[in-house]
Amino acid sequence: MKLEKYIIFCDGAAKGNPGPGGWGAIVAGEKHVREFGGNHIKTTNNRMELTAAIHALKPLRKGDTAEIHTDSSYVINGITKWVKNWMKNDWKTMQKLPVSNKELWIELEKEAGNKKLKWILVKGHSGVAGNERVDEIASGLAVGDQVSLYDGPTKLYTVNLAGKATVAASLSGKKGKAYSYISMVGGVIKTHKTWAECEARVKGKHASYKKALSKVEEQKIIKEFEDK
Repeated sequence: MKLEKYIIFCDGAAKGNPGPGGWGAIVAGEKHVREFGGNHIKTTNNRMELTAAIHALKPLRKGDTAEIHTDSSYVINGITKWVKNWMKNDWKTMQKLPVSNKELWIELEKEAGNKKLKWILVKGHSGVAGNERVDEIASGLAVGDQVSLYDGPTKLYTVNLAGKATVAASLSGKKGKAYSYISMVGGVIKTHKTWAECEARVKGKHASYKKALSKVEEQKIIKEFEDK
């Protein structure tokens, strides 16, 4: 069976820390995207961040490849730097104290161990669409909101996870021919048929700009810029 590539976003939240908590994850493949989420009555932010990462990796098979985006340096440092030493030291820290959330670290290390993963730290609440969406899921579930979770074709998923490319194009390595370029300078939005036109407008200025691969994506980017 063919191995798959994924783009993943995951996040956790706790209201009170400890307090009511929730977690959210997006697992996006070339053909299918699924959102996950859950909640706990009393928990911590770190436990929810770990839980989100664990559930995000469960659908992947041995050998699958994924870019995992999270705003938790705790999760990234733990899984890429600390966990091996914790295991060697019988789950004790350098200060000889028991590792917090040990059972979750054991589960995450097990899920991560047989997959090809690239962990990417993103800044929270910085306009990264995937991160904003998983924060919305986690925060909503933490306070008991009803959150509708997407489970369907990648081409119909409306959250732009891959920046200037569609999810499918990013995962397949295809850049995709530009439908248009959109720029915003001084709050004024314009569309351009060529990159040269767009570059001439934004070069040397404080500006936002993106490439659209379709009319639908162009409209989404314009709306995104309008909401900034």
